[in-house]
Amino acid sequence: MRTEAGSAGILVAAALLALVCASTPLSGGYERLWAMPLAVRLDGHGLDLSLREWVSDGLMVVFFFLVGLEVRRELSVGELTDRRRTLVPLVAGLGGMVVPALLYLALNHDGAAARGWGVVIGTDTAFLLGMLALVGPAVSTQLRIFLLTLTVIDDIVAVSVIGIAYTDAVHVGALVVAAVALAGIVVLARADVWRSGAYIALVVVAWLATVYSGLHASIAGMVAGLLIPATEPLRSQVEAAAQQFRVFRQSPLPGLQRRTRAQLTRTISVNERFQASLHGVTSYVVVPLFAFANAGVDLRGGVLGEALTSPVTWGVVLGLVVGKTLGITAGALGATRLRVGRLPEGVGGGHVLGGAALSGIGFTVALLIIHLAFDDAALQRDAVVGVLLSVVVASVLGRLAFALSARFLGQRDAALPTRLSRPVDPARDHVSGPADAEVTLVEYLDFECPFCAKATGSARQVREHFGDRLRYVVRNLPLDVHPHAELAAVAAEAAGRQDCYWPMHDMLFAHHDELELEDLAGYAGDLGLDVERFLRDLQDEDLARRVAEDKASAGESGARSTPTFFVGERRHEGPWDAATLIAALEADAEAPRAGRGARTRR
Repeated sequence: MRTEAGSAGILVAAALLALVCASTPLSGGYERLWAMPLAVRLDGHGLDLSLREWVSDGLMVVFFFLVGLEVRRELSVGELTDRRRTLVPLVAGLGGMVVPALLYLALNHDGAAARGWGVVIGTDTAFLLGMLALVGPAVSTQLRIFLLTLTVIDDIVAVSVIGIAYTDAVHVGALVVAAVALAGIVVLARADVWRSGAYIALVVVAWLATVYSGLHASIAGMVAGLLIPATEPLRSQVEAAAQQFRVFRQSPLPGLQRRTRAQLTRTISVNERFQASLHGVTSYVVVPLFAFANAGVDLRGGVLGEALTSPVTWGVVLGLVVGKTLGITAGALGATRLRVGRLPEGVGGGHVLGGAALSGIGFTVALLIIHLAFDDAALQRDAVVGVLLSVVVASVLGRLAFALSARFLGQRDAALPTRLSRPVDPARDHVSGPADAEVTLVEYLDFECPFCAKATGSARQVREHFGDRLRYVVRNLPLDVHPHAELAAVAAEAAGRQDCYWPMHDMLFAHHDELELEDLAGYAGDLGLDVERFLRDLQDEDLARRVAEDKASAGESGARSTPTFFVGERRHEGPWDAATLIAALEADAEAPRAGRGARTRR
């Protein structure tokens, strides 16, 4: 239940249940259920929709809102902050939409069937990632990032198509109300409002106004999500929350409990709080319910045979399976060949082919567009059959592509390296603790990072726990997003030339937000260094080269952010609080003893 594969399994089960209900004597009750009207009115005004419409136009707004939130986070603090990483997925994503649409129109170029070209442009992100977990490489973190970036572009275009191509008439007054509500979200974000209630109220207003305007409500969901701000936690807010918790611990009263909870909540951005709240609801309730409401096709009485002879069915299959595979693969490999950008480290051509094949799973977005594109029940039925066939064929094709790439190209795990590329060298590295210590903890750090081990105090707790059993090693990884980090790293190395690396290390973290050149000179003076020599060393190319070598070794070891820890020679994944690091180091220390014990018993 907690995995992406689990949510994909629930989605498949919902679709199969819909098919069973629609193709058995239960079909009458199934159709009556979803056609049942449900009206919500106040003083004569409100919404009067069928249950199916409430799911498609109401609950699915939550799905598209979540998609918008994820896109905004990736653009603000995630993988898409480095725009260079988006170029190859951008080209691949465009290819994965244009080629499928053209292939569909090649079989359905006129009449009502031609309106279904939008069915084949979208990819079901949740279903795709679930199938990747089931049939993809054992470790596919880098391929997952590539596919997520690609589907971000896919989702934005698909929702735009829904709003532009499948909207007949627009009520301008309601559209203005929706725009005002969305503008209100921008104002809240600019005013740094952190409580979620005001955002929720404006999203609901935008949704209602969009429904009245004639546009599909997915537009309101996606745009609202894109406007919700996503930021990294601020060290000052975390410290304030810690202080407030200490006050509550000393005096556990209801009023202090409310203030403590509010202070803790404020440290996490509204965007990420919404995501944490909505992921489970969306994956396990909203999307499966949508599948159950829309995947039901009565296949009795030769209907399946008729669908299998329909150009709409095969247009959908051809577009999703062949079009996505060819468009994404050609776009990605062509962009890399033309040096537009690079694939993520660890991702090869075979991985791209397998991921492109799995992108042929259109499901959720495809089913939504089917009911917008076609008024004719037969065309809807044929398109749904095509979508369901595509899920099966795309999954099998993806599995085959991954297996062949592993066997013939040696492209197995699509992940970052997990082992330390350069062993610890006491003559070069900055080491605290005995050279022959029982366990080793290596940290790649950034002096402008407010959450590295020294800044948070976790390093101190780990070292106090292990004492002389621990060898603690630090290396430089100044991040591009921190403008003063590289100069600070050189400053620490310059202090090291005067046998003062660790005092400067501590000083820099104590003032991680004050790292201008004059600040660094002041710290050198406070530590009793030869300031003139220190300033000359800041210009030394050898020290800059040493920092660059550390940064290169971080990349070769799979470190992409700070702090990144290595327990022994293996990269630590997961939280980096003191308790977690201590547990990982103790497990590393226990492993050799366990191995010796097993050999002794044999």
